[in-house]
Amino acid sequence: MTASRRPPGEDPGARRPVARGASHAITHRVDGALARGASDAMARAVSAVVFDLGGVLIDWNPRHLYRRVFGGDAAAMERFLAEVCTPEWNARQDAGRPWPDAIAELVERHPEARDLIVAYDERWEEMLGGPIDGSVEVLRDLSAAGVPVYALSNWSAGKFPVARARYPFLGWFRDVVISGEVGMVKPDPAIFRLLLDRHGLRPAATAYIDDTEANVQVARSLGMVGIRFESARQLRAELAALGLLGQAAADVGVPGLAPPGP
Repeated sequence: MTASRRPPGEDPGARRPVARGASHAITHRVDGALARGASDAMARAVSAVVFDLGGVLIDWNPRHLYRRVFGGDAAAMERFLAEVCTPEWNARQDAGRPWPDAIAELVERHPEARDLIVAYDERWEEMLGGPIDGSVEVLRDLSAAGVPVYALSNWSAGKFPVARARYPFLGWFRDVVISGEVGMVKPDPAIFRLLLDRHGLRPAATAYIDDTEANVQVARSLGMVGIRFESARQLRAELAALGLLGQAAADVGVPGLAPPGP
C-alpha cells in the first residue's frame, strides 16, 4: 500500500474544500443516477403486455377486398366506404350487432348497392392481409421471455373465428378480449377494466399497445403504460426501455416464425 502524501503539519482529519467543477460533476452524477433509478423502477414495475390486433399484429382493411370489387376505381371505392359501408356502421358489428341484421338494414337504405354491401359480409375474409412484419416477432419474444401477453380488440364476434383459424399466433395469448363478445368497444374505459379485473392486472404494471391514439389515451388515463404503435422497430425499442425485451431483432419473415418456447 502506498502512503498518501500531505504537506507538513496538515491535520489528516481536516476536510478540504471541493472544487466548483468537481461539485457540479458530483451533482450531475447523482441526478443521473436518480433518473436511471426512476426509469429502472418503471421497467421493473411493468410485467404484462396487452396488444391491440388490427393495425398492430394483423393487416385488416376493407380496401383489400374492394380494390378488386371496384376494379381499381379508387374514387368510387372510397366514396362507398365513406357513405355506405362506413366505419361507424362496421363499429356496430364490433359492438355485437349480428351481421344479418347489419346487412338487411343497410340494403334497405341503399338497395342500389346490395351486392357491394353483401360482399362486406360474405367476402369478409378477403379483407385480411398478412401479419404485420416484425410485430408478431415481438409477441413471440415476449412470450418466450415469460411475459404474460393479452389481446384487447374491437372485432366482430361472428368474424373473429375466421381470424383465429388464419393466424396461429393468436393462440399465444393468455386471453383475448373481443369487443363483439363482451358488448363493449374501445375507447370505452369499461372494456379495459374488464380485462384488467378478469386477470387481476395492476394498471401501472401493464403496458398497452394500440395504433389508435384515442385508445392509448384511455389506457393511460386508467394508469396503464400506453404505447402508440408506429412500427415494429419502435415498439421493440419502447418495450426494451421498459426492460421487457432486448433491442436486437432478427430480420426474418413472419410466416416462418416458430411458436414461443416453453
